[in-house]
Amino acid sequence: MSTGTIIRKATEADTPSLSRICLFTADAGNSAEHLHDFGELPGLLYAVPYAKIPVTCWGFVLEDQGEIVGYVLGSADTRAFESYASEHWWPPLAEKYPPSLAKKPADERYMNLLRNMHTAPDVNIAFSKAHLHIDILPKYQGKGWGRKLIEAAVEYLKSINVAGVWVGMDPRNVNARAFYERLGFKVIGGTESNMGLAFVGP
Repeated sequence: MSTGTIIRKATEADTPSLSRICLFTADAGNSAEHLHDFGELPGLLYAVPYAKIPVTCWGFVLEDQGEIVGYVLGSADTRAFESYASEHWWPPLAEKYPPSLAKKPADERYMNLLRNMHTAPDVNIAFSKAHLHIDILPKYQGKGWGRKLIEAAVEYLKSINVAGVWVGMDPRNVNARAFYERLGFKVIGGTESNMGLAFVGP
């Protein structure tokens, strides 16, 4: 691990980097650049809100020599996040990105999501009200940074008396599944798309 690589709290100023990393990992862990004309869309749904929305959101970034190369982002209260986003975040984006603009299926899919964003299953909320997203550029994967980012997230959530966290994932991303399993995440809700981690100890 490089001594110039650090983990710090995410800030709103990090949003361009969060968007870039989200795009570069949005196709089941691989770059989705070729799938989009509007490359900002994945980040606007799954990364940027957590640095912009003031309600219950938190985040940490992995920074190497001043360049952000990974992140873990989330909400400590998913239902509160969903409620705020449905009123304040998704509507202006839906207006900006009508599906009629899309020429590629991935853009159309994301633009439609802005009009009808999925919400967390009740079984996930029963497991924990908190959720997260984590993405790291390929060059920095397999070096222990993912574990360290999750540890930073867990430490923060414990500090605000949250006892667990869950993550939604693309079932095609077998490397991500193996990563979560190594950290103790278990399938929740009977679907391979959702995994949860219950915290143990102080």
